Amino acid sequence: MYIVVVAWSLILIGCTSTVGTVEIAGKVLDEFTKEGIPKRAVILQAMTYSDSELIPTKDIGHFYTDSSGHFRYTINKIKGAYWYNFIFVGDSTYAYSTRMVSLEELNQNSKFQSFYLNKFADLTIKIERINKSEFTDTLFLSWKTNGSDGRMFPYKVINNGTAHDLEFRWIGKNIKSVIEAKTFANKNTIVNMYLFRNRGAMEMSDTIFCIRDVKNSLTFKY
Repeated sequence: MYIVVVAWSLILIGCTSTVGTVEIAGKVLDEFTKEGIPKRAVILQAMTYSDSELIPTKDIGHFYTDSSGHFRYTINKIKGAYWYNFIFVGDSTYAYSTRMVSLEELNQNSKFQSFYLNKFADLTIKIERINKSEFTDTLFLSWKTNGSDGRMFPYKVINNGTAHDLEFRWIGKNIKSVIEAKTFANKNTIVNMYLFRNRGAMEMSDTIFCIRDVKNSLTFKY
């Protein structure tokens, strides 16, 4: 049954004309509230197969949602492109995201396209060293939001640790730092800490559910 469905889908796509234009309309919505997101920038890419992989041929246009999150746009189809990639530009409020839509779907539901975006929440991670007897403590810290590396999204470190290629590192005494980060709202963020002390290592983690429109915070003292 699966093979039949896939084969039928390929036949439908193969019968779809890739020349001309298609006028699309729809809305960009907040994933949680389902409300429209105004003035959201969207970049459109045509996708074609190369070595059995879909790759973007070029950016073919961009548009913005209106004050209520709706949009209307005419796509100039690219010959041979059966898929189109919608890129939603990220900022300090909503995360960067993409969604590929087949030309067949755009033709069938051209005026009823809906896209959902994840809003950011504020998270402050406070780090303070309170142990005064060990002078060579080394702390590594990283965090993930909804499974993604938190450093992919906006953040700022106040009183930086020693820079490291892969993660943040704090060494020695008098450590008092703050990380101001953006995480996905109403989703879990996991903070991982690795503390090296007296030739030993301790691995710790904490999970915080970051509520939207709230100043979420987590404090780690060692």
